[in-house]
Amino acid sequence: MNFQNFYVRWARFKRHFIRFTWGGAWAAMLPEGQRRNLTLFFFDGLFSAASDKIILTYLTIYLLDLGASSQQIGLLSSLSNLAAALLLLPAAMLVERTGERKKTTLWASGGSRLMLLLIALLPMIFVPTAGLIWVILGMALLRETLNNFAYPGWVALTGDIIPLEGRGRYFGTRNFIMGVSGIVAALVVGNLITAIGSPLGYELAFLAAVVLGMASMYFFSRLRDHNQENGTLRTEHSSLSQIFQSVKGQKAFLLFCAFTAFWNFSLNIAGPFFNVYMVDTLKMSAATIGVITVTNTVANLLVQRKIGALSDKWGNRTLAIITLFLIPFIPLVWGLWAKTAWQLILIEIFSGALWGAFNLVSFNILLTQTPPEKRARFSALYQIVVTLSLAGGAALGSLLFSTIAFKGVAVLSAIGRWLAGLLFLILVKEVTLPSPVVLDEPEEQLDNPLEENLN
Repeated sequence: MNFQNFYVRWARFKRHFIRFTWGGAWAAMLPEGQRRNLTLFFFDGLFSAASDKIILTYLTIYLLDLGASSQQIGLLSSLSNLAAALLLLPAAMLVERTGERKKTTLWASGGSRLMLLLIALLPMIFVPTAGLIWVILGMALLRETLNNFAYPGWVALTGDIIPLEGRGRYFGTRNFIMGVSGIVAALVVGNLITAIGSPLGYELAFLAAVVLGMASMYFFSRLRDHNQENGTLRTEHSSLSQIFQSVKGQKAFLLFCAFTAFWNFSLNIAGPFFNVYMVDTLKMSAATIGVITVTNTVANLLVQRKIGALSDKWGNRTLAIITLFLIPFIPLVWGLWAKTAWQLILIEIFSGALWGAFNLVSFNILLTQTPPEKRARFSALYQIVVTLSLAGGAALGSLLFSTIAFKGVAVLSAIGRWLAGLLFLILVKEVTLPSPVVLDEPEEQLDNPLEENLN
């Protein structure tokens, strides 16, 4: 009897949990293949978030510990975005020509994980020198470039996997669980680094990030790309001129890109230097920085499901406007007020909630402003705008940092963000597109697996 009760409760829990991975009951009427994709994509996000949080939180600190300068950190940010911009369109053209959205994403992601593995192992083998630091910076540059190469295929596939009518709720749920996994990863790794010391603590942390990243790739590899299987994705080879020509008539997309350029340029004036400020000026340990990062993530995940539902109800533009005019206060308070860990924790509660809302609605806006059949090329062009503007912002910040210090670049970044928010208010309108329809033939029951903010 007890066993029967346990079995019934377990079956009920499993049923509710699987629905949770879909983002709620809204997906119950979808074909089995689509629901399975939602679950797989959920677990892909869970593991990738843990891996990414380790990298985003501790890579800069690791490089500084090895002997990299603040200027080298700024240069890395700038060159990463410039290099990515060179490969985004070729990546989109490859995806359109072959139709292999999943394979392209997996190969690029695998290369990125290999670079991280080398970043962790090389200082174990060789004594850190100025030359080795440049080699590691080069690998960090290549890692970020490969991540961006994967972007067009990832966005194109994501747009087809997640039906339009449930995107807010699904991404709200997925982002929530990504936040939880990020919290656990940052806390565990921060304490690991503090207990073991550097550089070994950092190296073990990045090895863990590689393992988590490989788990993410496993779930992503099991996604079914229905359009690719049906042979509906291959297109004739497009030249660069044809690609740019296809964008000319997309006024809403171009205006969104104009806002995006100014916004990301303003973000990255200060973006590369928040961790530098905590390490070099405030002399904080890796564990303390991990706690501050976790605070941001907790606030981020607490708003996800509510924001997802509100974006489906009110529209993405309304929520974007609210966050765009509040986010500039974050670097302003960092630069003019914050001096202790407790002050930064208070700021990061505010920051995490705002960025959680903005990242969700801005991605939804991008999906609605890119035609489904040409989403790879449009997302590549969009990401080129992002990377070039981030590179420009990082370059300007690096030039000014030695003169006006962190306070100066933080204030300048805040002013730029407010101007970008005004630009969004004027240029960007709400656009809706029909959700792609995926025809799914009946299939045998498949076992469901347990499936960069810039302040």
